[in-house]
Amino acid sequence: MRRLKRFVGNLAAIIFIAALVLVGLRLLPHPKLSNNLFLSTAIYDQNGALLRLNLAKDERYRVWTPLDEISGDVIKGVLLHEDKWFYRHFGFNPISLVRGGWISYIKKGNMQGGSTVTMQLARMYWKLNTRSISGKLTQIVRAVELELFYSKDEILEAYLNYAPYGRNIEGIGAASLIYFNKSPKNLTLPEALALSVLPQSPSYRVDKNTGYVGEKLSRARDELFEKWREVYGTDELTNALFSLPFTLRQPELLPFRAPHLVEQLLREDFNRGIVNLRIDTTIDLRLQTLLETHIDSYINRYSNKGVKNAAAILVDTRDMGVVAAVGSADYFNEDIGGQINGFNIKRSPGSTLKPFIYALAIEQGIIHPQSVLKDVPTSFSSYSPENFDNRFMGPLSAAQALIRSRNIPAVYLNNKLKNPNFYAFLKRAKIGKMASENHYGLALALGGGEVTMLEEAKLYAMLANGGVIREVRTRKEQAAGEGERLLSKEASFITLDMLSNMPRADAVAAETQRLPIYWKTGTSWGFRDAWSAGVVGQYVLIVWLGNFDNSGNPAFVGSDSAAPLFFNIVNSLQATQKLHDVNRAIPANVKKVDVCLSSGDLVTVWCKRKGKAWFIPGVSPIRVDTVYRPILVDKKTNLPVCPDKKSADTKIEVYEYYSSDILDIFKRAGLPKRQPPNMEHCASNPDIGIAPSITSPLKNTLYTIRESKEETARIVLSAVADANVKTLYWFINDEYIGSATPSKSIVWIPKKSGRFEVRAIDDHGRADMRNAQVVIIK
Repeated sequence: MRRLKRFVGNLAAIIFIAALVLVGLRLLPHPKLSNNLFLSTAIYDQNGALLRLNLAKDERYRVWTPLDEISGDVIKGVLLHEDKWFYRHFGFNPISLVRGGWISYIKKGNMQGGSTVTMQLARMYWKLNTRSISGKLTQIVRAVELELFYSKDEILEAYLNYAPYGRNIEGIGAASLIYFNKSPKNLTLPEALALSVLPQSPSYRVDKNTGYVGEKLSRARDELFEKWREVYGTDELTNALFSLPFTLRQPELLPFRAPHLVEQLLREDFNRGIVNLRIDTTIDLRLQTLLETHIDSYINRYSNKGVKNAAAILVDTRDMGVVAAVGSADYFNEDIGGQINGFNIKRSPGSTLKPFIYALAIEQGIIHPQSVLKDVPTSFSSYSPENFDNRFMGPLSAAQALIRSRNIPAVYLNNKLKNPNFYAFLKRAKIGKMASENHYGLALALGGGEVTMLEEAKLYAMLANGGVIREVRTRKEQAAGEGERLLSKEASFITLDMLSNMPRADAVAAETQRLPIYWKTGTSWGFRDAWSAGVVGQYVLIVWLGNFDNSGNPAFVGSDSAAPLFFNIVNSLQATQKLHDVNRAIPANVKKVDVCLSSGDLVTVWCKRKGKAWFIPGVSPIRVDTVYRPILVDKKTNLPVCPDKKSADTKIEVYEYYSSDILDIFKRAGLPKRQPPNMEHCASNPDIGIAPSITSPLKNTLYTIRESKEETARIVLSAVADANVKTLYWFINDEYIGSATPSKSIVWIPKKSGRFEVRAIDDHGRADMRNAQVVIIK
């Protein structure tokens, strides 16, 4: 009895010591089993669809996959086929070895190694030659070493990632992606069992063209399935799956999508010394296919006109993710430089940056949409720009000047911009590699600088995002930054509204357009680049046509070549995507006023062409129209009469007063204007009637306002006016405050202390002015 107790005690001590040794060995530092492997980089779209799987440095496909990301069916199938006693042995199975040696060497049958999963991993990990007895013994020792230092799950995980799966494919991750286009976690049972038997015979034949497997592989899988049924059971549906055709996609058919963007991301990682085994992009493969399809179709249709290359990008303005990016018409076409990344090289943008000049001019109070600009021959110091069509249109609204892409108004506004000017604005927008401001001069307004398509996309996205500029995103994990405000919400809204009136060439499609498209075209000097850029729903779309060698082509006109491709894509987006208008909400500080269209100023009773204009109170330039003016004439002779000679024999006629350069344009167009009479000899103002008289604020009065009391923080503006006055317009220091009938007053709430000039102008152009002193106390 004592001997038995001593034996049991000694055995327990040995087991305890062995356990301590095992735990100690496990705790000792040891390399990860993945350290010996070169791994592939897998690139995915935002929904997990594979875009590309790169070869590892040793020209093999490998994707390391953790055990918990591998289908349980694969694990069961491998152990059922390879090593049923895996979780019960300590690296080798003596019974399997003896049986394998008996069959292979004594009975001279087919060679059977009797190797366990651990032994197979040892052979692959240390690259052992196990065809000899000494090699086999070394393999067993190494297998025991693995068992001492690593857990069973670590060994099984490593085996599944080292195992050969045919050709240059190693590891369950790469095999699953290549053969079945899915992750190992999502394999069906037929797929799992096929991959379970493949490592034992990776040379099983598969038709490279069709992917259909040979008879041996199919039979091996079915034999394993029979074992599976005995151990785990199946149902009729599972049985039916094994009767379906059995195919494995070959490496030659791996996807190679969005190649320019993928190359850009890989190059970024290389330059930063980063090795990313998985890159999740912002690309949406469905939208990528949409752009590629339209570009391919367009090039095929217009190649007879020398149109051989194009690029396009689509950016989601909500998070600034690049959801589709095509860098050239054909990545593999050397004749067009197909591997050049067209959306990331500098090109002249033509007129596509003009909207931002108008937005700045609106923000700085230089214009509103109906402000009249002159499209007449003009010299700006030594610079004399011309229009694309070599013609001049005379007076036209700012909105029409932008839509019709007139050059002289754009240069005029560019010359007026201050704090920031257009160059400083582009620098703040982080437009890269810009030369000095003097290098461009005023020509910057007409495409004198260069931008990339990605840079242009973020500028148009800024308009859609209410004036806040943010950098584009190409990686899914990148956070969408808060950005920087470069324009006000009001200026952005009004600019987009102007762009929404750009006429479409495809009139039929325009009639069925479900939401506004905010867009602009551009053509660079020498017909080298044709652009179309704009906002469609929640997306910014940029389209470019041209040649990477900078050769010109008369077909490269933005409105004629880029716009049709742009709207082909737009029409498909409207048909396939749920789009919403980004410019639907009108900012609180944007109002509409009645204006005289001939001047863009407030209407008078004499104005013959009236309309409405968006304006920003306190910012937009608002004056009373002076183009239409009343003149008193004799009823019999139609000769002008001075206002003080008014009688029953006189009448009022309205004349249009334009500057000489505008009159010359009308004359050249065959639309000469009637010459207004010379009234300089008249002693009084040629207008007829009494000017308004301000009654509030009072003269010589100091207004003290307590900031905390809203009811006392208001100053009433009122005036008396002539009987023929219908509207009075109120200005504070030349900033438009509002309008009212003479019998109504309006309220002004001063925001700061100081001396203010209050002006009331009636709809005849007559005015009164009064100074008001205001002190605000807390």
